[in-house]
Amino acid sequence: MITGEDTLEHTLERLRTFTAVRENVADRLRARLPEIERAIFAGLRAGTPDPATAGDAEYVQGLRVTIVAVLDYALAGIAMGEDGCVPIPSAAIAQARRAACNDVGLETVLLRYAIGNRVLSDFVMEEIDHLPGRRLREVLGTQGALVERLMGAVSSEYKLERERMGRSSEQRRGERVQRLLAGESPAAVEFGYELEGAWHLGIIAVGARVREATRGLGVAVGRDMLALARGEATAWLWLGGERPLAIGALESHLAPMVQMGVSVAVGEPSSGVGGWRLTHRQAQAALLVALHRPQGVTRYADDMLLAAALQDETLATSLREIYMSPLSSQRDGGVVLRETLRGYFDVTCNAATAAVKLKVDRHTVERRLHKIEERLGRLLPACQTELEVALRLHDLGVGG
Repeated sequence: MITGEDTLEHTLERLRTFTAVRENVADRLRARLPEIERAIFAGLRAGTPDPATAGDAEYVQGLRVTIVAVLDYALAGIAMGEDGCVPIPSAAIAQARRAACNDVGLETVLLRYAIGNRVLSDFVMEEIDHLPGRRLREVLGTQGALVERLMGAVSSEYKLERERMGRSSEQRRGERVQRLLAGESPAAVEFGYELEGAWHLGIIAVGARVREATRGLGVAVGRDMLALARGEATAWLWLGGERPLAIGALESHLAPMVQMGVSVAVGEPSSGVGGWRLTHRQAQAALLVALHRPQGVTRYADDMLLAAALQDETLATSLREIYMSPLSSQRDGGVVLRETLRGYFDVTCNAATAAVKLKVDRHTVERRLHKIEERLGRLLPACQTELEVALRLHDLGVGG
């Protein structure tokens, strides 16, 4: 005879069992996070316009950060079930605002979430295809409800940001700048900054106190300044004048900005309207590097190869697989070999000087360098540039 108490206990046991199943599925998916992140980003690139065409390095980096945050959100929801209270990721809200500022359409924003959801569903199916149909539907239903709630919050924030922008004269000025950057003739746009007959230096500053930090910069260096706010914590700047502005003359004025917690990306001096566009694109590329090592000054000329790798997913992945992965097979994960390479590159590839810097003897350095060549299957002089960029990507924490 089955009593009510037996039935209740049986029900509770089934609930406990399914909770354990959900948590196990979430744990198994977390173990595959790098693979899932890469698959989602590849799906976004294939299914929507290339994120790099958004024209804002902060937006592109924000897209990657958002993918990570939303995956954490989805897996927490799968583990807790539909009744669990998982907060909307702040990164997704911030990215919705960036999308609005960059004229990325809401339809594109929501399409990217739909694509990401489909990719994640494929991975979920691989982990739960052994479950009974009802349980399988419950897990997928939980994921669907979470994504629907997330897309609703993102849509609302996007619309609010567009409303705020529509009331702003800064937005109208921003639209004129965007038209110029896209190639429109300067004769059709007027905002009191000389384009054709001047030298320009593009700067992008990011930080909570960015407006305060950049105020008066043009006057301080004796240049005309075109400044455009991009949301609450980002500013696009151009400094213009009759002669190129030496970066060295600017450094002392950027240092206080860094002390205020602002990250600064700087292009190279260039002339005319074409140079105005070019120096801004260089600052955008430098910003990709700056966002990985915040609160400093990043100059494009110092990091152009690193910036190029950050802009190209295939290049970054290839550099990691060809030059870093073989070293990671060491018992210490490649720590000593990477440290040796840093010391060697820092002293322009002089083994004796590197030995002093690393506090080991020269023969030890030479043995380690030979081991690196064996692991890579190529001589260091033949791949020095690629190896140095791969090492710097690794030190930025890109791609694991």
